[in-house]
Amino acid sequence: MIITLTANPSLDRTASLDAPLARGQVQRVSGVTVEPGGKGVNVARAIHYAGQAVRAVLPAPDQDPILAALNQLGVEYRTVGVDEGVRMNLTLTEPDGTTTKLNEPGPRLTDVQIEALAALVVSEAEGAEWVVLSGSLPPGVPADFYATLVRRLRPLGVKVAVDTSDDPLQALVDNFPDAAPDLLKPNSDELAQLTGADAEELESAAKAGDPSAAVAASRSLVERGVTAVMGTLGASGAVLVTADGAWHASPPPIVPRSTVGAGDSSVAGYVLADCGGEAAPGRLRTAVAYGSAAASMAGSALPRPEHLNTADVVITDLG
Repeated sequence: MIITLTANPSLDRTASLDAPLARGQVQRVSGVTVEPGGKGVNVARAIHYAGQAVRAVLPAPDQDPILAALNQLGVEYRTVGVDEGVRMNLTLTEPDGTTTKLNEPGPRLTDVQIEALAALVVSEAEGAEWVVLSGSLPPGVPADFYATLVRRLRPLGVKVAVDTSDDPLQALVDNFPDAAPDLLKPNSDELAQLTGADAEELESAAKAGDPSAAVAASRSLVERGVTAVMGTLGASGAVLVTADGAWHASPPPIVPRSTVGAGDSSVAGYVLADCGGEAAPGRLRTAVAYGSAAASMAGSALPRPEHLNTADVVITDLG
């Protein structure tokens, strides 16, 4: 069983544009999709499509549309009741895959609801193999919420993955090593935030075939207690660093259509590969195949195993 937490779930409305976005102009859209979202929900959806047991934990009213959408997809979930409905996020995707996201803040949670959400995650985690903590935190939730949860989950022996940004990410790292997860998935901007590196230099160097800067930034986090750091580098693939080594994965060739859910899909791929007994290079290969497949799909669609191209993911052992 894999448990995902989405503290700030959403209904994701994605509009596909026929031409590049022109600010201040009237434009037509070629298609619109509405999917249950939030990063942890996306991870749960991708894992569910792979046939692996997964349960999504989220705050939501009993009759919220997101729960009806999850029921329709067959994704199992547990909720903490709240008064306000989940937020509605808007994503605009351009023909070249450029993605613009407009995310609402989400409803404010009370202290009682915050503790109920944490307690539910801990309860569901008993006997699970992984817990994935993903996404932003809604108003009212302290920035160190994920750090506190990692500490509470550690005695259960469950593996913990964290994919977040900004203040929650910084608070997590500030509480290393006791709040260090088994997997941390920063992108280049987040690696830069945590290590003082330059995000553009990380991506440009990797694009030129030299991921050493991203490896060094990731290794600094492993040295502070994280078991594995998977740094995603957009079209340049990803690096994976553990205490045993470092690897770079170049993605298969795709036509990018939308980056919505690409990072979430890569987390799902990593966790699925780990549950399947894959060693580090195999986990990275599957993660990048999942992320690339998501980027090749329109709107907020997420990949299934038949969409993957693992054969064309190139793994380089960086020692």
